[in-house]
Amino acid sequence: MSVPTTSTTTSTAVRDGTRTLVPHWIGGRAVAAPDGAPTAPVTNPATGRVTVEVPLGGADEVDAAVAAARAAFPAWRDLALSRRTAILFAFRELLNARKDELAAIVTSEHGKVLSDALGEVSRGLEVVEFACGIPHLLKGGFTENASTRVDVYSIRQPLGVVGIISPFNFPAMVPMWFFPVAIAAGNTVVLKPSEKDPSTAIWLAELWREAGLPDGVFNVVHGAKESVDALLVHPDVASVSFVGSTPIARYVYETGTAHGKRVQALGGAKNHMLVLPDADLDLAADAAVNAGFGSAGERCMAISVLVAVEPVADELVAKITDRMSRLRTGDGAVLRDGVGADMGPLVTEAHRDKVAGFVAAGVAEGAELVVDGRGIEVDGEAGGFWLGPTLFDRVTPEMSIYTEEIFGPVLSVVRVESYDDGLALINANRYGNGTAIFTNDGGAARRFQNEVQVGMVGVNVPIPVPMAYYSFGGWKSSLFGDSHAHGLEGVQFFTRGKVVTSRWLDPSHGGINLGFPQNG
Repeated sequence: MSVPTTSTTTSTAVRDGTRTLVPHWIGGRAVAAPDGAPTAPVTNPATGRVTVEVPLGGADEVDAAVAAARAAFPAWRDLALSRRTAILFAFRELLNARKDELAAIVTSEHGKVLSDALGEVSRGLEVVEFACGIPHLLKGGFTENASTRVDVYSIRQPLGVVGIISPFNFPAMVPMWFFPVAIAAGNTVVLKPSEKDPSTAIWLAELWREAGLPDGVFNVVHGAKESVDALLVHPDVASVSFVGSTPIARYVYETGTAHGKRVQALGGAKNHMLVLPDADLDLAADAAVNAGFGSAGERCMAISVLVAVEPVADELVAKITDRMSRLRTGDGAVLRDGVGADMGPLVTEAHRDKVAGFVAAGVAEGAELVVDGRGIEVDGEAGGFWLGPTLFDRVTPEMSIYTEEIFGPVLSVVRVESYDDGLALINANRYGNGTAIFTNDGGAARRFQNEVQVGMVGVNVPIPVPMAYYSFGGWKSSLFGDSHAHGLEGVQFFTRGKVVTSRWLDPSHGGINLGFPQNG
């Protein structure tokens, strides 16, 4: 595909007639969409106004990006680890110095408040720092004289071109779960970010260039299903990493593996927080509010179900309700008297309406609506995609607000009679991403972490997202594939093992022996 480059190389958006478009990034340059290419609007969720448009690329753009990545791969693969790591360190320093700038971009397109956006960037930065240790992480093993004058050693080598498909809720952090490790290990990358908040990806691409990354090692193609499908079936793409809803994660896994690719596909969640009667209820109430309504509930690690073991439910609901009354919903980019909003809008009008529909369904199904976030007074423009924190009590497992991943600021309280009942409820759920237990009983906590069928567990920690040197990922319908993100599993995913058996002959060796080789 022949694609014209833009005249702008330092801005995340370019003018195209009367429109402002986010460019693709291919071969180290911002690339304009071809004339007449379809686009989608990108809105500021706090105002409802369109700020830029994003091109919806397809197979041609993916082909161009993969070709650029494939051409860059041999030189990047063979670059000395010390030089590769130096670029990683430079990227880390630039990102750390300018993280406030990136956080502002995230807030402007996703809607989360600035402090939350800055936290997202900081957690992504942890993976960059982890990847800076790639020389140690790529070390193999060596056995001298495994057989007579025969040495055996192992090495790990990069895959080639790798694809990353990231969601709207963490436009900075989720791509950084993958591409720092992939690039550090010697791969080249094609990133397909969400079309809802695409500017972050281009900003990161520009930062990579400033850090000295060779052209073609990091590429960005915007789009929707067509570009995703093109990555999944492209013969030159060795692996695909995905985060999103469970139905799409399953589709990505099945399609990618059917075309011979490694796939790690992280899906949806319905995270439960089990509160035992001996727990510190003030701590538990704080945690439920923070984990339920941060980022407007648009987190795969959000707590969406609080499982209260009686007789504490009434007191716990009262404490949560009191804390919710003090939350301010508003424009995440605006400070009032030096203080920002606690929770911002949802990412799009359609998503806001979908979440509001779940609230209506919960009422219709008989749940007790304790706090209604619909139609609340907000500190922001009327056109924003607002839905305030919402609390349901006396939710039962057959209700849609329990069975479905709402992905919004809706917290459901399920009452149970015992620890065993709460554990059974959690283990029966089809998702197994994250969970938490709040208790002062060490024995109960230890039993829970052993018995619960969930991939990430918090003990008096409501959002148990692991540090970058551990791996992130759930169980059951929350993960398709065998590999979690970042940590050692991430290094193994983006590399292939090779074992070499070597003999260097001395001058006295010779002779012919047609027998099967024997050790000894």
